[in-house]
Amino acid sequence: MTESGAGTGAAATGLPAQVLGHRRATGPLLVATGVLLGAAALGVSIGPADLPLSEVARVLASHLPFVHLHVNPTDDAIVWQVRFPRVVLGAMVGAMLSGGGAAYQGVFRNPLADPYLLGVAAGAGLGATVAIVHGTGTHLLLPLSAFIGAALAVALTYALGAGGSRQSSTGAIVLAGVAVAALFTSVQTFLLQRHSQSLEEVYTWILGRLSSATWGDVGLMAPYALVSAVVLLLHRRLLDVLRVGEDEAESLGVRAERVRIVVVVAATLGTASAVAVSGLIGFIGIIVPHTVRLAAGGSYRRVLPVSMVAGGAFLILADVVARTLQSPAEVPIGVVTAFVGAPFFLFVLRSRRAQQGVR
Repeated sequence: MTESGAGTGAAATGLPAQVLGHRRATGPLLVATGVLLGAAALGVSIGPADLPLSEVARVLASHLPFVHLHVNPTDDAIVWQVRFPRVVLGAMVGAMLSGGGAAYQGVFRNPLADPYLLGVAAGAGLGATVAIVHGTGTHLLLPLSAFIGAALAVALTYALGAGGSRQSSTGAIVLAGVAVAALFTSVQTFLLQRHSQSLEEVYTWILGRLSSATWGDVGLMAPYALVSAVVLLLHRRLLDVLRVGEDEAESLGVRAERVRIVVVVAATLGTASAVAVSGLIGFIGIIVPHTVRLAAGGSYRRVLPVSMVAGGAFLILADVVARTLQSPAEVPIGVVTAFVGAPFFLFVLRSRRAQQGVR
């Protein structure tokens, strides 16, 4: 749209162009927030014992400071100790995986980039396997071991991808991530062969789950998720600059390599914390950011915050499906996201090839 066209559109509505731009920027975020609140309401009210939203609201209100309401102890236990921490953790995990996916896609300028691209999944899987097969897979040590494994995998990937040079290409880093993932996966397979009695527990963790979510998990993940989200959101404008290419960004005064390292570290921190408490839940980092781009445009000023909010909503809804599809049994949440994500990935891949063919 030309400047005159933009001015005409603003005049037609009787609103300044700045106000219209602000509405375009905040509109998708408000919609995503509404979907998140709706998903949270479903997640807390739906289960083996369905509860009306009015009772859910009473239970939640009774835990507010200076509010004294009499609620059924059973309903209080179901809502406050079982379902609400599960919903909160699901929102946090979904936000970190989708935000990490959007950040990786911006850094590597590839819409197919995934939060697990640099070996996070393989490192976390190996760390969790080590904790389980050695009998230390307690509520605290299992996520800690998974987090350490994920961090080590990404550190090794970046060390190999940089190759001792200051300016490391994105292609070299991605290839290093593939190699590190293969190495860590082979070690994990060796451990599982030596400790076959732990296979079921390991694969239950790998397929992803929120069924054991507690407030302790929320507290464990919250600091890392907060730091990751703040850093990524502060760098969203710089990701827009990187879209034009690293050389062009450098000519505009942006230190592309520094921005890339900071964003990758922040995205990895959030992803590793999510994987540590929920296991491996795939495809969210591709499904949500790409859908947000289709709906809200490609600017990371919108894509990053909207992806985080929408990712939380998506995972909560996927969890509702996982625990109601075969109730009272639960389907691993990673199976649900893969069922939706695999066809979506193929759609994105085909669309990308079609665009390249047109060019």
